[in-house]
Amino acid sequence: MAAAFTEEHEQLRATLRRFLADKAPSEAARRSMESADGHDPLLWRRMADELGLLGLALPEEYGGFGGGPVELGLVLEELGRTLLPSPYFATVALAGQALAASGDETAKARWLPAVADGSLTGTLALAEESGSWHVEDVRAEAVPDSDSNGDGAGHRVSGTKMFVVDGHSADLVLVVARAAGGPRLFAVEGTAPGVTRTRLETLDPTRRLARIDLDGAPALPVGPAGPAATAYLRRVTDLALVALAAEQAGGAQACLDAAVAYAKVRVQFGRPIGSFQAVKHKCADTLVKVEAARSAVYHALSVAADPPRSEEAGESPLSTAAAVAAVCCADAHTHAAKENIQIHGGIGYTWEHDAHLHLKRAKSSEQLLGSPAAHRRRLAGLVGISAPQATKGRSRGNP
Repeated sequence: MAAAFTEEHEQLRATLRRFLADKAPSEAARRSMESADGHDPLLWRRMADELGLLGLALPEEYGGFGGGPVELGLVLEELGRTLLPSPYFATVALAGQALAASGDETAKARWLPAVADGSLTGTLALAEESGSWHVEDVRAEAVPDSDSNGDGAGHRVSGTKMFVVDGHSADLVLVVARAAGGPRLFAVEGTAPGVTRTRLETLDPTRRLARIDLDGAPALPVGPAGPAATAYLRRVTDLALVALAAEQAGGAQACLDAAVAYAKVRVQFGRPIGSFQAVKHKCADTLVKVEAARSAVYHALSVAADPPRSEEAGESPLSTAAAVAAVCCADAHTHAAKENIQIHGGIGYTWEHDAHLHLKRAKSSEQLLGSPAAHRRRLAGLVGISAPQATKGRSRGNP
């Protein structure tokens, strides 16, 4: 994959693109984003049953198809092109990858089969009211449950989580909270006592975010504890960054395609506007950014597919690749979305056209999992350009 995608990868891309064009055109996506569920439950079932998309990147022993970050990235790239309102990103890219990477056989056996067959939706709850997406800034607390029959497995989690993707409806919420040995991941049922979920008003109508208040909510620990948990959680956030970058790259390509197509048919002064030098420059500059973003995210996907390194506290090559992809893809998506509106002119500002939806998704995703400025600071520290930034306040910015 480091050199090129396989024939199977290209077939996956083509099949999914046809499926989305047929089953999830713009009109259907708009109906879904305005519905009570926020997505089409029937389409969700078809994605699971007909295409196997929910288990594509999950291990075969848990009902998946044995794929990994590369296959998941291809799916998210296509979903990003269509702006499909769906819990796919939260369930598979966030919760599914976190469970699969946990090394916790009990947790994987309990939840991954349900993720793979589409009967369970999930999400990851990391950020808090500070707006930071860094594991070290977590203030939610988990304490052993005195009523857990003395087995030490049960915990109670208290705290507030913000900007939780599809957190208002997820069946399973994976909460990052502080325990006795440091930050750790805990599984909380979305309808458990002590869990209060509030849907947030957001810029992007195609992706729903929530505030989750936890007041002694029953929870089960997932994955390692102590220093190993910190390394694991960093890998989880890096995998999520790469997945988001793949989605952004797909959205950027869709904006470029729409702008070029319109420039070919929109006529002014007796000729297509695409023949004017200013419009040519806009399209060419956007193409350069989109290609750079695609290269960055494809490299990050190949790095993510490699087995994680054994060191507990050190940053892995994935951290650097994820930071680069996050910066490049966020920039390309926002730039392409803006230029798409500019080239379309007045019609690009109307509610009926999809251009504004792409811009709203681009600006929202730009802040999800940390701002580009935060990733640049992290990248500078990783490659030795500057000292690592202080933890407090280093990743502000709300979606």
